[in-house]
Amino acid sequence: MKPLHRRACVIAVLLAGMSPTARAQQPEALWYLVKSDASIQSFLAHADQISVVAPQSYAMNKLGKISGDVDPRVIRAAHEHHVRVIPLVVNPGFDQSIVHRIVSVPSVTKRALRSLAALCRKGHYDGIQFDFEDINVADGPAFTKFVRVAADSVHRAGCTLSAAVVPRTSDSPGPTSFHKWIFKNWRGAYDYKALADALDFISYMTYAQHTGGTTPGPVAGYRWMEAALQFVLSLGVPPSKISLGIPSYSDWWYPTYSAKDGSRARGSDISYARAETLLARNHATRTWDDRDKVYYSFWDDDGTNEFLWEEEARAFTAKRALVTQYKLRGYSVWVLGTEDPAVWTAGAAH
Repeated sequence: MKPLHRRACVIAVLLAGMSPTARAQQPEALWYLVKSDASIQSFLAHADQISVVAPQSYAMNKLGKISGDVDPRVIRAAHEHHVRVIPLVVNPGFDQSIVHRIVSVPSVTKRALRSLAALCRKGHYDGIQFDFEDINVADGPAFTKFVRVAADSVHRAGCTLSAAVVPRTSDSPGPTSFHKWIFKNWRGAYDYKALADALDFISYMTYAQHTGGTTPGPVAGYRWMEAALQFVLSLGVPPSKISLGIPSYSDWWYPTYSAKDGSRARGSDISYARAETLLARNHATRTWDDRDKVYYSFWDDDGTNEFLWEEEARAFTAKRALVTQYKLRGYSVWVLGTEDPAVWTAGAAH
């Protein structure tokens, strides 16, 4: 066994002195990682404060075959700091047609199941997480059936299986054409209770409340997050199987124009560092919204307002408190490399 990092040794000693009950109450800190230097360097610097690293590393194509890899630096650091490695398997480009074929074409389903088990065995991973998004609501039952069979296959191969799922606050498609579209294509397909029963846990992606296609607003307003959480709990999903999604990125809205789309507002996901640069460059003042637990600001750019909702340490800490309040399994953060450095001293440690 490799010697523990000094800080990890201190944590191990402290945990050893805790009662089993106290240790069980520590929330699981899952952080997503992408193939960027900023993301990898953040993990290497903070691995001793992370329970699970989930690299967005593998893609499953329309034939049910999986391709990808995890950076060796991530594997080495995870082993050194006793961090569990649970890579994501995505439908590349969040292509709806790929998921449809995986769950509805028997030959593709069979190949997908074999691919998942092989990935677990070959990679010696602690688990695998589905990140299948843009699922048509009509494919929801078939997706649930696929997950049940996949869980059995992956468990027999020695890995856990979980899924990142898009949240919703009710089973209603909603009042507008936008609400109906996003329910049909993104939110409505997930049978949370059935998925949680089959899986080891779900990462409940309570972020992207507002996106590039919506009006400006918070990445993950506290009221919306709590409403989505209360809904999934009302369905009977055990708190012990819910990892609450928390964003570490911010959103900036500004006007754009293209010959194809005309003029419109554009929302972009940006890092804390980029958000701070924008605030300084525009001499903008931040205002704390105590209802949604987030800072917002706006400024004039040659007669047109731009908007920023900034997810920084105060917002992170306020939203992380929901994990303790509702006695959840833990939290899943998107994404390493975009966070306010202060989160590592403001509650990110498990």
